[in-house]
Amino acid sequence: MTDRPAKGTDRALHPRTKAVHHGTRRSQYGEMAEAIFLTQGFVYDNAAQAEARFVETGPDEFIYARYGNPTSRMFEDRIAALEGTEDAFATASGMAAVNGAMFSMCGPGDHVVAARALFGSCLYVLELLAKFGVEVSFVDGTDLDQWQAAIRPGTKAVFFESVSNPGLEVIDMRAVADLAHAAGAVVVADNVFATPVFSRAVELGADIVVYSATKHIDGGGRALAGVICGSRDYIRGTVEPYLKHTGGAISPFHSWIMLNGLATMDLRVRAQADSALAIARALQGHPALRRVIYPGLPDHPQHDLAMAQMGGSGGTMIAVEVAGGKDAAFAALDRLRIIKISNNLGDAKSIVTHPATTTHQRLPEAAKAHLGITPGLLRLSVGLEDAGDLVADLTRALEG
Repeated sequence: MTDRPAKGTDRALHPRTKAVHHGTRRSQYGEMAEAIFLTQGFVYDNAAQAEARFVETGPDEFIYARYGNPTSRMFEDRIAALEGTEDAFATASGMAAVNGAMFSMCGPGDHVVAARALFGSCLYVLELLAKFGVEVSFVDGTDLDQWQAAIRPGTKAVFFESVSNPGLEVIDMRAVADLAHAAGAVVVADNVFATPVFSRAVELGADIVVYSATKHIDGGGRALAGVICGSRDYIRGTVEPYLKHTGGAISPFHSWIMLNGLATMDLRVRAQADSALAIARALQGHPALRRVIYPGLPDHPQHDLAMAQMGGSGGTMIAVEVAGGKDAAFAALDRLRIIKISNNLGDAKSIVTHPATTTHQRLPEAAKAHLGITPGLLRLSVGLEDAGDLVADLTRALEG
């Protein structure tokens, strides 16, 4: 039994309501909580039904968990409704989503233009594309002249992080999308730092939106997951065949975790963003720091753009550069008591990362320097702890 809002009312619902209710599939037992359909396969009434199912599946018909599952389909329907796309496909991790989005549509001879400031694994996926005959051009994401020069008639896709990891550069999504669409290119936005809460990616021209659901969607650091959002033709005609045959689909149990994460995501992310702004303001001007990078601060180079694209929020992520380089940064990390050292983000617990030696360690030193990934740079994912406690923890760590 599929439980959806009445026809004509869904578009008016607040995203927080959609995140709790949209796309629920209830069994004959009428359970309140979303059910975990922890099954690999599905049974057919007869051989003819099995044959028909492999030709075309209906909305509540399934073949194999790698192809689709009722719990996973609930998650896909719900996140697509939040993002404003026709459909979505859930994957085993965020990087499976990036891989699936790009490899499913690109082939030898195609041309992709990408922002240079990307998560290390995203850069690796683009390197793999190049090995398979796709031409990849890199640009400075905030420089529209570079985008215009690199995009050409026949360019297959452009790819960027709407807010870059870890330097928090903000891409002018509408402007890049206009340039891409004029050349017939598809716009792929990795929207992890913006989160589904502050996302306006589709409105601003993104055709495909990718998330690591491991981050804010789960919100508790429990499970890996990803999701690709886009048109129904792209998701079911391009992405699904690639992922169901290459094995990147999400597990039903992880889909269930993500469904539960969505129910509280809006409240969590807004609280985290409020704390991030308070922390960034408190750290500004601290003598142990060379700079504080946060899109919500007026001195951020793309502050006005960030406010317009993210509904007035700067998000949950902060970057700071510790004076004294790696040694001083490591010393500060080791003095933290509340904030944990890890390489994840978007968790209820605050996490700090040293990108130069972890998430972006494989980049050449010249590339790190160009992206502002200095030995003193720290990336802070703000959690749900009291903002005052976090400020005190950071201040104590910086002052020794």
